[in-house]
Amino acid sequence: MTTQENPPVSTGAAPSGARNEASAARAVEQMFDDIAPSYDTVNHVLSGNVDRLWWRWTAQRFRDILARPEATVLDLCCGTGDMVLALRRFSPPDAVPAIGLDFSHRMLALGAKKFAGKGILPIEADALHAPFPDAYFDLVTTAFGFRNLANYQAGLTEIHRILKPGAQFGILEFGEPDGLMGHIYRLYFRYVLPAAGTFISGVEGPYKYLPASVARFPLPKQLMEQMHKVGFTDVSWTPYTFGIAGLYVGRKT
Repeated sequence: MTTQENPPVSTGAAPSGARNEASAARAVEQMFDDIAPSYDTVNHVLSGNVDRLWWRWTAQRFRDILARPEATVLDLCCGTGDMVLALRRFSPPDAVPAIGLDFSHRMLALGAKKFAGKGILPIEADALHAPFPDAYFDLVTTAFGFRNLANYQAGLTEIHRILKPGAQFGILEFGEPDGLMGHIYRLYFRYVLPAAGTFISGVEGPYKYLPASVARFPLPKQLMEQMHKVGFTDVSWTPYTFGIAGLYVGRKT
């Protein structure tokens, strides 16, 4: 019998009704297009603005890379851009432009408005088929977007491809805490959050998908094993706020 501590490893996002990776990707894209207008408001309200701290802590983790003006930086699945904006705050004024990539047109359009004058270039593309040459970036990040990829192994492989040797990447993603905090969190995440998210956004499906996608996502140990298999070294996971979220870090050798 499969236990909660050792669930089967999910291979990618599986929205309701998706039959394969292509239909899963289309469903995810449609969901984010649907909730784009209220996305930032819902995130900040339902997290109590703790999400802002998570982005900042993630950016701080890579401050040595970001301090280099010549560092090439990419934020995958950037959504409305809060992660890449947090990264940019640790870069000098003369740094080369960072890139925010997402395949949701409406999310990226909202992000592009925030990027004006901030040295960030928006690119609409699929994270599993990033339009960049091999060994191009010094840093790749993704915040709460990796979980929505149709194929996690392919996502890790693509990140590995576009990183320079010695470069780093970070995945900021939701988790599920243990103990009493975990019990409280699951009640909130599975019942309160979907209802509140649906009420604020006026869209039901995405906020039912969110807790289900977090429950299916690989455990930290499982994802780190996948990272090792792709070829990353110095792999680690740092929990944030009791493990509600956490930062995965790896380096391309």
